[in-house]
Amino acid sequence: MNTMPCRKMFTETIEELAKKDKDIFVVTTDATGSATLDSYAKNLPEQFVEVGIAELDAVGISAGLSTYGKKVFYFSPASFLTARSYEQIKVDIGYANSKVRLIGISGGVSYGALGLTHHSINDIAAIRSLPNVDIVFPCDRWQTKLLTEYLAGDIERPVYVRVGRGAVEDVYTEKNAKFEFGKADMVRIGNDITIIAAGEMVYPAVQASISLAEQGIGARVLNMHTLKPLDSEAILKAAKETKAIITIEEHSILGGLGGAAAEVICQSDCRVPMRILGLPNTPVVTGNSNEVFSFYGLNKDGICKTALEILK
Repeated sequence: MNTMPCRKMFTETIEELAKKDKDIFVVTTDATGSATLDSYAKNLPEQFVEVGIAELDAVGISAGLSTYGKKVFYFSPASFLTARSYEQIKVDIGYANSKVRLIGISGGVSYGALGLTHHSINDIAAIRSLPNVDIVFPCDRWQTKLLTEYLAGDIERPVYVRVGRGAVEDVYTEKNAKFEFGKADMVRIGNDITIIAAGEMVYPAVQASISLAEQGIGARVLNMHTLKPLDSEAILKAAKETKAIITIEEHSILGGLGGAAAEVICQSDCRVPMRILGLPNTPVVTGNSNEVFSFYGLNKDGICKTALEILK
């Protein structure tokens, strides 16, 4: 099985693009190693800004560079980027509509044993509420590559991207990878139940769909890589065509993908049973990612169990 951290594919791709486009700038906050930016910093020092542990300053610097037409990619641990500098993102990025690419690395529970201080499980809830800032979660290296190429173009609004830390199983191959901003991708068909997943939860959703198919249950899987703007049309179509909906995310059950999908469904005429799989609104247990996912049922077995329960 081929795996690769999304952060690694992101930085490899942006380095190749930056060699051809001198307007691309990378800003980071003492996270050169964590973001796997060592090669970029060595080969493109004039397009690289190391701020140190000063996330608030980095947001302002990134916004300032963008006003001069630079395509700015600001890399920082997601927990610090979105929490420590939230006001700066609100004002300097969202309110000012600064076209900065905010790259939150090691999102979710990627930092494992470092615990609550380093977990980033409220970032989507926070950023969703800000005007102008879009949100994207790539699911594997190939979708990350397409996303990076998209972001290197002339985007219309600021974007927050969250990627994990460890290697991720491939959902796509290099040839069949898809990324269309704002449009969910149906990676598995099915008319019994729909599983809506984002980021690294797409792979276990696909595995659950395969397992459910062996039991005669058709589980549709939507890769909701863009959380804002949300593909409401795909959600409502699933609500009309399947008997129930499950969302799964590496985020608090409050304010994330599940909440966003529920907002769409409850304000429509398409009422279906729904379950939100995510992390509870309590201090999350300490452990590596797989241990945390297993504890809270954020894996193939947990999805299958929930699907069977809700279909009863």
